[in-house]
Amino acid sequence: YFDTEQVVKDYDRRITLRILAFLKPYPLLLVFALGALIFSTLGELMVPVLQQRLIDGAIIPRFLAIRTETLKALGPELRGPLENILASGKAFAAGEWLFFPRHGNQGNGKLLSATETELRKKSLGADLDDGEWYAFRFREGDPVAALVQSRGDIFVSREEPEGIFSAAIRNKNLYGLPRKDIAQVRAGDIRVIVRSFFFLLALLGLVFFFTFLQTWCTSLAGQKVMKDIRLALFQKTASQSTAFLSRHPVGRLVTRLTGDVETINEFFTSVLAAFLKDLSVMTGSLITLLALSPVLALITLGTLPPVLFITALSRVKARDAFRRQRVASSRVNSYFSEHLSGVQVVQLFRGEQKCSREFSERNDELLKATLGEMRVFAVFRPLVEWFGTLSTAVIIAVGSVLVFKVSLSLGVLIAFISLIGMFYAPVQDIAEKYTLLQSAMAGGERVFKLLDTEEKIPSLPAGGENRAPAAGAVRGHIEFENVYFSYKAGEEVLKGLSFKVNPGEMAAIVGYTGAGKTTIINTLTRLWDIDSGNISLDGIPIKNIPLDELRRACVPVLQDVFLFSGTLADNIRLGLPLGDGEVENAARAVHAHEFIYRLPQGYQTILSEGASNISSGQRQLISFARVIAPNPAAVILDEATSSVDTETERLVQMVIKQVLAGRTSIVIAHRLSTIRHADRILVLQGGRLAEQGGHEELIQRNGLYAGLYKLQYSP
Repeated sequence: YFDTEQVVKDYDRRITLRILAFLKPYPLLLVFALGALIFSTLGELMVPVLQQRLIDGAIIPRFLAIRTETLKALGPELRGPLENILASGKAFAAGEWLFFPRHGNQGNGKLLSATETELRKKSLGADLDDGEWYAFRFREGDPVAALVQSRGDIFVSREEPEGIFSAAIRNKNLYGLPRKDIAQVRAGDIRVIVRSFFFLLALLGLVFFFTFLQTWCTSLAGQKVMKDIRLALFQKTASQSTAFLSRHPVGRLVTRLTGDVETINEFFTSVLAAFLKDLSVMTGSLITLLALSPVLALITLGTLPPVLFITALSRVKARDAFRRQRVASSRVNSYFSEHLSGVQVVQLFRGEQKCSREFSERNDELLKATLGEMRVFAVFRPLVEWFGTLSTAVIIAVGSVLVFKVSLSLGVLIAFISLIGMFYAPVQDIAEKYTLLQSAMAGGERVFKLLDTEEKIPSLPAGGENRAPAAGAVRGHIEFENVYFSYKAGEEVLKGLSFKVNPGEMAAIVGYTGAGKTTIINTLTRLWDIDSGNISLDGIPIKNIPLDELRRACVPVLQDVFLFSGTLADNIRLGLPLGDGEVENAARAVHAHEFIYRLPQGYQTILSEGASNISSGQRQLISFARVIAPNPAAVILDEATSSVDTETERLVQMVIKQVLAGRTSIVIAHRLSTIRHADRILVLQGGRLAEQGGHEELIQRNGLYAGLYKLQYSP
C-alpha cells in the first residue's frame, strides 16, 4: 500500500468541473470575486493609458499647425473630420493658424499624419508650420492675460460669446520666459497634472481594494469548498465497510482529507484565481496595445511564438521533474513516519546507523529531484524575461523612429513599454502555476475516486422490508444458520457455522487462534456481511434490521480498547443523549466510579491521545461502562479482560453476572477462568462448531475444550 502520490494528469476537464461544482452553494462569493477581478484588471490597464494621456496631453503636448485658409484645400474625407475636431473645441484657432493636438486617440494621429501628407502632395507644405508650438486657452481676467498683452510673439484669437481666448506660442519662445511666466502659461496643464495625480492615487486605491476583495472572496470560497469536501470525505469514509477500510491504510485516508484537499484549495487560490487574473490582464493588455498602435502591437505579438514554444517545452520538463520530486518526497515522508513511530525498536536493536544510511539515500533522491525541478525554472524564467526584454527593446527602437516621424507620441511609446511588462508577466506566471495545476488535478482525482467509492454495508437490502423490533422489545435471541464467510475470496473463515444463543443466556466462545471467534462479532454486528447462510436477531434476519437498530441492540466490548481524546464522561456517552446521572450509574455498574472519583477533575478529566494518562485496566473498565450505558439487549465481550490485571479482573468477574443479568451475552476469551460459569460454551475449530456444553460437561468429554483447559492450567 505504498502511496507514491504520483502525478499522472496534466489537466482533466471533468475533475475541474467537479471541483467547480462545489461552488454552487456560494454564488454570491463567486459573483463578488469575478466582479472584483474585472474591476481590478480594468484599473491596472487604466494606469498606462492614464500615463499616456498625461504625457501627451499635459506634460509634452504637441500640435499640428495649419493655416486657416488651407483647411479648405483638403478633400472632404479629411476636411470633415478636422472641422469636427475644431467644432468640438479640441483644436485651437489663434491668429491665422489652426492648432490640432497630436495627442488623443490613435485615429486622430492617423488623421493628422494623412493631412500633412495630403498638403505636401498638393505643394501646400508652406502652409504647415513644422516648428513646435504650444497652444492654450485663457480668460480675460486670468493672470496670464497681462503676459499675453505684453508679448508680440503670441498669437491670440477671441472666441465669442464665451469670452475665452485661444493663444499659441512657439516652444523656443515659451521656454525662454522666466519660470513664473512659464507656470502662468501652462497653468491649465499643471491643474491637469495635479488632478491626474489624485485620480491615479484613487485608482490605485481602488485596484488595491478590488484585488483584496477578489483575493478574500477566492480564499473564502476555497476554504468553504475545502470544508465541504472534507465533510463529504469524512462521511463517506466513516460509512464505508470494514472491508474497504482494511484495504486502505489510515495514513492514506488521512492524506486524502488533508493533503489532497489542500491541493484543491491551492487550485482556487493559486491556480484558478491567478489564471483568470493573468488571462484577463493579457487579454486587456493586448486589446489596449492594438488600440494604441496596431503596428507596435503586431511587433509585440511577433515575439510571442518562441515564448509559447518555450512554455510548452518547460511544461513537459516541469511535469516530469515534479513527478520525480513527489515520488521522492513521499518516500522520505513514509520512511520518516514509519521509523519515527518505531524508534524504540530501532534503538533497542541498535539500528540507528542503518536507518540513517537508508534515510540519507532517500533524502539524496529528494534533493536531486528538487534540484531538477529548480533547474527547469532556472532556465525557463530567464528565457521568458529575455524575450520580454527583447520585445521591449524592439518596441523602443521602432517606436523611437515613429516618434521622430511624428506618427507616434511619446506617451504612447511609454505606455507600450508598461503594457509589455503587464503582458509578459502573466505568461511566466501561468507556466509557473502549472505544477500546482498538476498537483490539484492529481489531488482532485484521488479525492473524487474516494467519493465515488461505494462499499458501505447497506442498512437494508434492496427492496428489503424493515422488520426491526420495536424499541425496547428486543429479547436477544441470536441464531447463526449455516453461515459461511471469508475475508478474502477462497479463504473461508466460517464454514457452515450454526448455533443459537437464547435470550438472557451467557454463551462463551473459545478456540485456538484463527478459529473464527472475533469473526462472529464482525458478522453479527454487520461490520462484514456474510457470504451465505443467515444470522437472525429475535427471528429477524439482521440484513432486514437497520444498522443503527442492530448495533444499538448488540453492543461489543472489543479486545483493543480505543478511547478518544476528550473527557471521561464523553467517552462513556459516546454521542448518546445521556445525563450525568446515567453516566455515573454506568460507571458504578462496572466499578469504574471509584477510580474516576479519585481523579482531579472526576468525570471531566481530559484524556490524552490514546488515553495514556490512565492505566490499561482503567481503560478497559471505561469501555465496559460505555457499553452498559445505553442498556443494550445483547452484549459481546471479545477478550474483554485480556488487558486488565488480576485485581481488576476480579472486580469485573464480581459484577459481570449483575451487569449481564437479563441480557444475552456472548463472551469470547482465551482466559478460560473468565467463562467457567457461562451457561453454554461453544468450542470453535477451523470455522466450525466442534463441541458445546457447560464447563464440567466439556471437561468430562475430554475433547478440544478439555485440551485447551489443560494447556492453561496443568503444571
